[in-house]
Order: sequence, then C-alpha cells, then structure tokens
Amino acid sequence: MRVSVEQVPLFLAPMAGVTDLAYRLLARECGADVTVTEFTAASGLTRKNTYSWLKVESDPREKPFIPQIFGGDIDEMAKTVEMLQDRADVIDINFGCPAPKVCRNDAGAALLRDPDRVVSMVRACIDVADIPITVKMRLGTGSGENTALEISKRLEHEGVNRICVHGRTLRQRYSGIADWEEIRQISESVSIPVVANGDVVDARSASSCLDLTGASGIMIGRGAIGNPTIFHEIKRDLGWTESSPPWEYEDKSVARKWCWDRYLELSDEVYGSQGGKNLKRHAVSFTKGLPGASAMRVKLHSMRDNKELGLEVSNYLEELAHPATLA
Repeated sequence: MRVSVEQVPLFLAPMAGVTDLAYRLLARECGADVTVTEFTAASGLTRKNTYSWLKVESDPREKPFIPQIFGGDIDEMAKTVEMLQDRADVIDINFGCPAPKVCRNDAGAALLRDPDRVVSMVRACIDVADIPITVKMRLGTGSGENTALEISKRLEHEGVNRICVHGRTLRQRYSGIADWEEIRQISESVSIPVVANGDVVDARSASSCLDLTGASGIMIGRGAIGNPTIFHEIKRDLGWTESSPPWEYEDKSVARKWCWDRYLELSDEVYGSQGGKNLKRHAVSFTKGLPGASAMRVKLHSMRDNKELGLEVSNYLEELAHPATLA
C-alpha cells in the first residue's frame, strides 16, 4: 500500500504498565517521532514517592522528553509542574484516563464534566511553567453534551501548546468506534496542533484518520502494544520513509524477534540486569495471537526470574522467525 498523505508526527500514547522508558526508546528506534511517559499521579510526585519518580525517568536518546501527569487538586498539579520542568521538555496533562480509580478522585476524564475546572487547572500549570504545556483529553464524559470542543477553544486561549483528542467518551472507555468527525470539528476550530487518537492500527487507518480529522499528528496506543514496528510500517506504507528498518528484513516474525531482543537490551541498560517491572506484561503482548501462545503464557506466569523469562520468549520467537534453524 502506497498512499499520498502529507507526513505528520507519529506519537506513542502514554499507557500505564506499557510505556516504560525501555519501551519508549524501542518505539523511537522503530519510527515513533514522539513518546510520552506512563501517566503519573501528581500526588505521588509531590510526596516524592520513589515508584512515581521512577516513572518519569528519561534518557538522552528520548527527545523531547514528555512526562504526563494527572490529578484532581489544582495546587498539587501546579506544584508538580514546578518539580518536573527542570528535566522535561514538555509536560502533558491527562484529562483522558477512564479508569474508575482515577475518575473517583475527580481526575482524568472525569474532569471533562467541568470545563471551568479544567481551564483553571491548566492555567495554574501554565502560570508556573517555563516549558510548553500540552493536554490529552477525551470527547467528554458521555453524560450530556461533549465538552472537548469548548475546552479546546478555551485552552488555546490560555496558551496550551498542543491538544491530543481520543475520539471516545469516558463512558465508552475503549468500546465502539472512535469519532474522528468530532476530532475534525476541534481541529478546524483551533489554530494549535491537534493530534488524533483512536483506532489507528495500520497505514490504511492512519490515512483515513488524517483525511477525516485534518489532524496535525496521530497518537497510537493499543495498536502499538507488543507491536512497536507499527510506526515504521505506517511510514513505509504511506511513503514517508525510504530508510531500512533496524531489523534484518521486512518480515513480521523477524521484526518481532528483533524488537523483543532489543527491548531486553534496553531494559538491561536502563533498569539493570533484572529488567523492568513491565517485562512479563510485554512478554504476553509480544506473544499474543501467535501459534502456541496460550501455552507459552501459562509458562510465563509461573516464572519469577526476568532473565529466564526473557530468554524463554526470545527462543520462542526465534523458532517462529527461523523454524529451519532450530529443526
């Protein structure tokens, strides 16, 4: 597939338990232009919780570095911006998470029911920031009229640098079809960049999304879980790159094996020899849908040593990529 579509940046979406530092670096090597950290609670950062601060670590290879924060307390959010901005290039504020435990605390997508509060929170963060502030949101809560269009117009006036819109409501969570038409309305109503998020899984859907939304960029979430090659594949199939990928050749099995081994290498680099906390989750994602994957996942769940787990998955993927070599 070769389609003539104007090139835009491809973003790896912030995803809890997925977009750790090693995975973000891997996505960059696979063609992602921009990566964002797992969303991190402002309350944990202001209390100097060690686990929270580990989620906003970066690496010189990750430029720009964009931590994403969430919270329901305006003063706490502004304080977090002050604490982070010496290490960040941009800070992103989350008004999109639909998780009940987040929304119960009047944070994430729950705040979209109150545009005045969203605007006040963002204004307070911008007032203390020496770096750009961006926002990720959903269309609304799903109760009453959607508020994303109103909020986007007001946030542009406040000085937000960029807005990313997931084309679903809080109530929808991840069900149904992303509403790209509503994203188009927002894109046409503001002059700042609008990034479209939702249901982009390949070059064809990326092209359709750009045609229907007029967005300035595409953010990919679930389509990139266990599948970081999606960024290169979209750029290749849309004619945005002539560069060869870092893996041996354009074969999905070979690419997946290369990505897993590279993730293990990056985990060693940034976390040490025992790897990161998300290794098992990534192992499940990298093997999902493959022959014998169910039996493999049963075996993985009983493993406690990350080195052993990493090698098990690597051998499994090697057999799928090069069955003749292990015959």
